[in-house]
Amino acid sequence: MNKDKRTEIYSRLRALDPHPTTELEYSSPFELLIAVILSAQATDIGVNKATGKLYRIANTPQAILELGVSGLKRYIKTIGLYNTKAENIIKTCRLLLERHHGEVPGTREELEALPGVGRKTANVVLNTAFGQPTIAVDTHIFRVANRTGLAKGKTPLEVEKRLTKLTPQEFMLDAHHWLILHGRYVCKARKPECPRCAIADLCEYRHKTVAGESA
Repeated sequence: MNKDKRTEIYSRLRALDPHPTTELEYSSPFELLIAVILSAQATDIGVNKATGKLYRIANTPQAILELGVSGLKRYIKTIGLYNTKAENIIKTCRLLLERHHGEVPGTREELEALPGVGRKTANVVLNTAFGQPTIAVDTHIFRVANRTGLAKGKTPLEVEKRLTKLTPQEFMLDAHHWLILHGRYVCKARKPECPRCAIADLCEYRHKTVAGESA
């Protein structure tokens, strides 16, 4: 795929959604960080239901730390892997207070030093909370990048590096959101909805679906 085609793909996605953002609900970098930690192997809808109740009671590192692991679990028990996530979140809150005065750090190295925070989570926080041009490659972005030919790679890190290298600078800040939303609602895993896809004619996927096909 050449630069002109990539530019046109992003231009069309931008035209459809000029100001994309995460579907996770948050009102501070800390709330976003906790929501992203919880979102691993969980839906944004499920996370929002849990954090909606949690954040009314505790939405700062100190307040969540005071809940303790068992208290936190009561709010997030509907989310997959909640036992491990509760342990990590309590440890992360403690470190935020000890090392960062209760604030979420704005560098990848500091974020990845927090329990439960890997590269993908760090990229989401850096991009969404701090406006840095990072791309967090989840299953949706991995699929879209490979399927369309936008940036092929065998691992999420390979795809991230290629997207970062090949995405025109004017689109870098919002590329993450456009691609994840496209993968979530149009370029679906089981059956991509190619007939209503705005970039179908630019996509290099060989097995495009057609109108009227059954799943």
